[in-house]
Amino acid sequence: MPLSPEQSAEIEALRSQSAQTLRATVPGMEAHLYKAFPVLDHGFVRVIDYMGDDAAICQAARVSYGKGTKSVQNDEGLIRYLMRHWHSTPFEMCELKLHVKLPVFVARQWIRHRTANVNEYSARYSILDREFYIPAPEHLAAQSEVNNQGRGQALEGEEAARVLDYLKADSMRAYDHYEEMISTEGQQGLARELARMNLPANIYTQWYWKVDLHNLLHFLRLRADSHAQYEIRVYAEEMCKIVADWVPFAFKAFEDYRMGGATLSATALDCVRRMLAGESVTKENSGMSAGEWREFQAVLSE
Repeated sequence: MPLSPEQSAEIEALRSQSAQTLRATVPGMEAHLYKAFPVLDHGFVRVIDYMGDDAAICQAARVSYGKGTKSVQNDEGLIRYLMRHWHSTPFEMCELKLHVKLPVFVARQWIRHRTANVNEYSARYSILDREFYIPAPEHLAAQSEVNNQGRGQALEGEEAARVLDYLKADSMRAYDHYEEMISTEGQQGLARELARMNLPANIYTQWYWKVDLHNLLHFLRLRADSHAQYEIRVYAEEMCKIVADWVPFAFKAFEDYRMGGATLSATALDCVRRMLAGESVTKENSGMSAGEWREFQAVLSE
């Protein structure tokens, strides 16, 4: 299960408390605080703390313009301008701290985003739970024939059943041996920091992850994309819902300009101009490589 009884009790205790504050608060985020949103079979995402809101972004942006400019341009318009022109520092004024439970192989992919503060559950100090990510049958897929780091068609029939059996049996066997190695009954017991090496990459870990909004949106642009690996994408999609309730103006601009927009090279932009002028543009006369042309066609057809 995603939450232990102790964690559920802690959440209830935290949500039962309230305090007056002079700092900016967001009703949508106050409703999310401490709640665990399930992801995958045993994982979750929950908001521990946040700082700032849409107004904080505008406040930071306007500091260089002086008092009184708010009447010239409203907050949403300013945020869209900042997003459209790739300004970053105003978005860095907002921060979010999450508690995330996730499989180790997802964590290793996630940690590639090095612009956050992370504190992970210590398997040197504590004993990991017997919880493993086992994909649903529809997410068991063959290697893609066109993408070396992607999936192809889902496995079927006996092959899918055999793979699931391997994943379940190997995970349990590795954990059995882990428990046996660290046990001190009738033996010295192997140190936890060594015994953990035998655990599979689908075991669950947990961490606190704190990041500013600029770098969070960069994470979401890559990981909530349809081409991202499913197991990290579902976390990003859950986080998108949270961010939309936190900074709705910023998230709408992000959806328009980052998730829903496209970046064109100078060559691709020239091809668009030629097309608008009535010229027939092909891969051969486009000046693009085969890969660039394929991606350009995909942008135009979306």
